[in-house]
Amino acid sequence: MTFSLITSMALFALAASLSPGPVNLVSVSHGARYGVAAGLGFISGATLGFVGLFLLIGLGLQQIIVALPWITVTIQWLGVSFLLYLSYRLFIDNGEPNNQSAAKAPNFITGALMQWLNPKAWLASVAGIVAYIPDANAELVLVFAALYLPVCWLSLAAWLWAGIILGHYVQNPARMRWLNKTLAVLLALSCTLLLL
Repeated sequence: MTFSLITSMALFALAASLSPGPVNLVSVSHGARYGVAAGLGFISGATLGFVGLFLLIGLGLQQIIVALPWITVTIQWLGVSFLLYLSYRLFIDNGEPNNQSAAKAPNFITGALMQWLNPKAWLASVAGIVAYIPDANAELVLVFAALYLPVCWLSLAAWLWAGIILGHYVQNPARMRWLNKTLAVLLALSCTLLLL
């Protein structure tokens, strides 16, 4: 294993994690609406959910996906359905702050589940493994997953932080509704782009 391979894997992980996608957009919304404390659980769940998915694909599911391509299509449609549901919930949110907001916030489990139903996460996992570990070498899969762990978490934290900063500018309910509707439309658009 060479330094250039590790560097290349890390750069791939950064590009895949930092590029806009459903989980990133929910992180922005989460930061604007619920703040740091609630957001950390969500991004930690999303990170561990992604790394778990990556390991599963890298350590064996890759062969099943190649043999049964309908599984990928089924997961993609389930994921897009779930993400469109989240988009709808965000779109209809009234933007009003209340005492139960943190209880309604997407949590650790939601973050992990989103990654398992996120077509972008599946595509990034399969693409990374096929590009860097075509022989599905278990040691390299573990190294790649270990690189993804901090890169993914820090990337989602950057999106969360952007939402927190944005949240300071949208303190009233009308502005929060506008932000929610904008992010909901972007989330729905990202879902449709994943299907193309």
